[in-house]
Amino acid sequence: MLASYSSYAEEGIDILKRTKTSDLDRRMAQAIGHVASALTARLPVLICGNGGSASDAMHIAGELASRFLIERPGLKAIALGANVATLTAWSNDYAYETVYARQVEAYGEPGGVVWGLSTSGNSKNVVAAFERAKAMKMTTVAMTGEGGGKLAALADVLLDVPSRSTPRIQEVHISMYHYICQRVEERCAAALLAGVGEQIPSR
Repeated sequence: MLASYSSYAEEGIDILKRTKTSDLDRRMAQAIGHVASALTARLPVLICGNGGSASDAMHIAGELASRFLIERPGLKAIALGANVATLTAWSNDYAYETVYARQVEAYGEPGGVVWGLSTSGNSKNVVAAFERAKAMKMTTVAMTGEGGGKLAALADVLLDVPSRSTPRIQEVHISMYHYICQRVEERCAAALLAGVGEQIPSR
């Protein structure tokens, strides 16, 4: 048990420090490259997760489809768990395990990206979504806890946090995807703005 918030914060800082490796920098750069290339080509980036990771998927899609830090055109980022009608219809009539794979089939395109978040790396519906993505010649990016679980074998890029604590992994995921969103936005903005004639209103 942690005696104070300062102890809790210190533990979180230690995990963040352990993510500072050249290998993770390399893998983050790969993820940024895949996501930016797809979005610049107007191909979809489909994001999925469960529970808190579903909220993270919506957070990422919101940052990319609207705006993170700079003015630029919207980017084709979709959180697969956000449509409640689709989520419940497919889960009720078929299976929750394939609810994301079905949406990858519906919205995915070759050259696009499926970005999955699973702290264990073993979420059945995210695993199935990656399997469908691979069959459709899409790139897969996984954000997980230590080791990557079943997603490790299916991910073109694995971004795993050196922890097995779900809340700790999710805390680091936020830092990681904010960094990815910032870099993706920077890379996409110049190319896309060159082809946009109208002024985008500021918020």
